[in-house]
Amino acid sequence: MTRLSVNINKIATIRNARGGNNPDLVMVALDCERFGAQGITVHPRPDERHIRYQDVLDLSNLVTTEFNIEGNPDERFIELVKRVKPAQVTLVPDAVDAITSNAGWDTITHADHLRALVNTFKADGIRVSIFVDADERMVEGAKAVGTDRIELYTEPYAAHYTENREAAVAPFVQAALKAQELGLGLNAGHDLSLENLRFFAENVPGLDEVSIGHALICDALYFGLENTIQMYLRELA
Repeated sequence: MTRLSVNINKIATIRNARGGNNPDLVMVALDCERFGAQGITVHPRPDERHIRYQDVLDLSNLVTTEFNIEGNPDERFIELVKRVKPAQVTLVPDAVDAITSNAGWDTITHADHLRALVNTFKADGIRVSIFVDADERMVEGAKAVGTDRIELYTEPYAAHYTENREAAVAPFVQAALKAQELGLGLNAGHDLSLENLRFFAENVPGLDEVSIGHALICDALYFGLENTIQMYLRELA
């Protein structure tokens, strides 16, 4: 069964809008676990507009499922991850002013940089995942730098799902098959939702984990957090 990691960035966005500690980010993370989520994902950015670096430290002492820290590996991010030693770090090539992640790594152009990062994190016993587009060349490049997993950037799939879902998922199937051939673990994330998740999970082979935040938190406004997490888990069953 594909594991569900809940990205709690949007909870931090709501909290930060008014200051204080409502909603309580740590409590929400623990509730997500209690409601069935098999992991918690955070994506701290340099401006701390949602997840703060202190949040990551606070969560690291309490999360009992898989803790996944994702982000652009600048110096501060590297130091944070090495201090926390989460189960997984996901390397994402975000621009400083990016609203959200919008592309995967060019694992060929940035091979030397990525190889050094992978070695740094793996030396501390941290599983490494590299965020990539559904491109077999980028999957091969990720394997070449020594990563444990890749995370497929699924926004293109979500954007074209309603037009032609078979065509939308096709490049992700090919990328997944290449990952299997190379012995890479496979994650996926970005704009996966109750509408498109089941079809993706049923068609993409070897899918270890999905990381879902925005759509899940939006659904929770209508269905409640516990019920929503159970709904997503049923889509993955």
